[in-house]
Amino acid sequence: MIESIDPWGRTNVSTKGFVLTDTQSILKDNINALTETIQSLDGLNDVLLQAADMVTTALNAGHKLLTCGNGGSAADAAHLATEFVVRFDQERRPYPAICLNASGSDLTAVGNDYVCEKAFERQVHAFGQQGDILIVFTTSGNSKNILLALEQANRMGLQSIAFLGKSGGQTKGLATVELTVPGTVTARIQEAQHLLLHCLCEIVETGLAKA
Repeated sequence: MIESIDPWGRTNVSTKGFVLTDTQSILKDNINALTETIQSLDGLNDVLLQAADMVTTALNAGHKLLTCGNGGSAADAAHLATEFVVRFDQERRPYPAICLNASGSDLTAVGNDYVCEKAFERQVHAFGQQGDILIVFTTSGNSKNILLALEQANRMGLQSIAFLGKSGGQTKGLATVELTVPGTVTARIQEAQHLLLHCLCEIVETGLAKA
């Protein structure tokens, strides 16, 4: 058995040609980093309530949500839409939410006929109506397709909510409401955004008509 130290100071144990990283150290480090990131969200309470009020008002008035993101953020956008189409915690009627990154045919057609950056913008133009809300997820704030989607929403007079990370990037200032998670590690930002997503669903669901 041979032990070595990796660049992060963790112990690697080599057994029969395999290197076993000290996973307990990785888990502990990430728990500490996530805890610090989560605690930094305390100042977002008022903004979260503003976002929840927007969503509650829109859905109760018969309008819908449009969501989108890239990569892991695309999964969060789909997750949020599902929570409203099905339910989060309480038994209630379904509410309309469309995830713009869920349709492979739409995405590939726009990418083929136009440019990939317009994939969400074109769908916002197609599906968005007065009173609807666009909800975007991005950790960097610099995704061109997210920027174009928000600009299209603004041209159409739609309200928007942006789940952002770091400094907000180029997206900062484009959305009606911004929930910005400070930090530099994408994974921790996404994990914190996931908590905000669930908090938004929980608050909104208490104010939605059940039938």
